[in-house]
Amino acid sequence: MTFEQANRIKICELSVLSAEKQLPASKQFVKPLPRLICFNKPYGVLSQFTAEGRWRGLKDLIDVPDVYVAGRLDADSEGLLLLTSDGQLQARIADPRFKMEKTYWVQVEGVPDDAALAALRAGVQLNDGITLPAHAERMQEPPALWPRVPPIRVRQAQPASWLALVIREGRNRQVRRMTAAVGLPTLRLIRAAVGPFSIDGLAPGTWLDASDKASSIG
Repeated sequence: MTFEQANRIKICELSVLSAEKQLPASKQFVKPLPRLICFNKPYGVLSQFTAEGRWRGLKDLIDVPDVYVAGRLDADSEGLLLLTSDGQLQARIADPRFKMEKTYWVQVEGVPDDAALAALRAGVQLNDGITLPAHAERMQEPPALWPRVPPIRVRQAQPASWLALVIREGRNRQVRRMTAAVGLPTLRLIRAAVGPFSIDGLAPGTWLDASDKASSIG
């Protein structure tokens, strides 16, 4: 390559760089903000878009492209399910290493005594290890609670009551196993909140766009 050819290449490169700098703001690449959806999942719906067996999929209820579940919720559980278009945000919500609190309303068979609450708070032994300390309190039935379809089966001889349980883990069916370990089988399980997001104002089967609050997950 001659000196003259090399000089022409440098001039072309500088011209391209100069042109890129002069692009109008409307044509410069701007990374889109992550999409974040809060969905109140009804009983009988899977934490995936495709149906499976007797369980429905999310595609029947959420018509939003390119979003993915961040933290699963079993088909026989209800409440808050978050979906996002951003992989890093998805990991921060779902990965227990980030210790995002998850709040559950748990209807149990029986009445929790002080010993049961103390065990839940300290950590209970499950077949995959001891759970981390949790926040556990008795609570009244949540206000304006929607009826479950189908309804739960309550034995007349055994009273039912409610617990508020806050955990930072995400083991398979963890809350149900925790309450069973202290003699309180779970009858109904509702995830009320994940971190700063909750089901307040969300009817079952409805969702809202919380993309403007995605930055609050740090």
